[in-house]
Amino acid sequence: MKRLRVGLIGALVLSALFAGSGWPAQESSGELAALEKALLDQGVHFKAQAGVCAISARVLVREDALEYLLVNRAGNAHESLFVTDVQASQLNVGLLALGVQPGRNAVWTAKDPPPTREEMLAGAQPYDVKPPEGEGFLLYVAWKEGEELYFYRVDDLIKNLSTARSMQRHAWVYLGSRTRKTRDEPPREVFAADVEGNLINVCYFEAGTTLITGSLPDCLLQNIWAPNAPLLPPQGAEVLVLFSRKRLETCPQELRAVLPQFRSEPEADPDSRPGDSGQDGSVPDKEK
Repeated sequence: MKRLRVGLIGALVLSALFAGSGWPAQESSGELAALEKALLDQGVHFKAQAGVCAISARVLVREDALEYLLVNRAGNAHESLFVTDVQASQLNVGLLALGVQPGRNAVWTAKDPPPTREEMLAGAQPYDVKPPEGEGFLLYVAWKEGEELYFYRVDDLIKNLSTARSMQRHAWVYLGSRTRKTRDEPPREVFAADVEGNLINVCYFEAGTTLITGSLPDCLLQNIWAPNAPLLPPQGAEVLVLFSRKRLETCPQELRAVLPQFRSEPEADPDSRPGDSGQDGSVPDKEK
């Protein structure tokens, strides 16, 4: 496993961020550039001026149910929309450098009195669940096909089968994972999201060891989420996943040079009618 190498600058940044002050405004442009380079060496595109962090990922699940948005190869790859080679702890430094503070995971509280057997058979739940709360990110996905730039809110790429619509757009809550001790002798402190490989969950999970969680009330349900396949490139296609504290209208210029290029099929016959080329109907270079 690669070790995070951000050196003294990274340590100073994280110290300020954990203190709640965000990226120190007084830091020199040279120090900021050094941080951006250190993160880039780990596969994390940190663009302070644009207020965006981004990583490369690949389309993984296009047809089956989803419980996760993003994992690495150690994670629950059979139920995640995207997979990345970037370690969670490496991405976490970039997220923290955007000034985010950890929020609170979903909370399960047993009902008192509990529902009767008849009520549970009728669909009553034994717990009240409070959705996650706190600061977070708007998530985007971008790639290029030929000369066209495709840019989506990640919520638009997920279907809610209970509503027959795309997932409601929302801010995904930052949890920041946590450290845990291994069973080695002597025990070691490890970053839980690095070990488990799950970076962003769509459904609620009580463990709260991911970096980011969905925060809609419907995220309590684990059987209603599926990829919005017509909007996605094929399995294995590379995309850029963007993390932003503010709404974006399109992909920032600072990241356009690193957008993955997907070439799907031969160019359409110029004499064909619009829609004959097999495109998915997406509007290029425009947030849906």
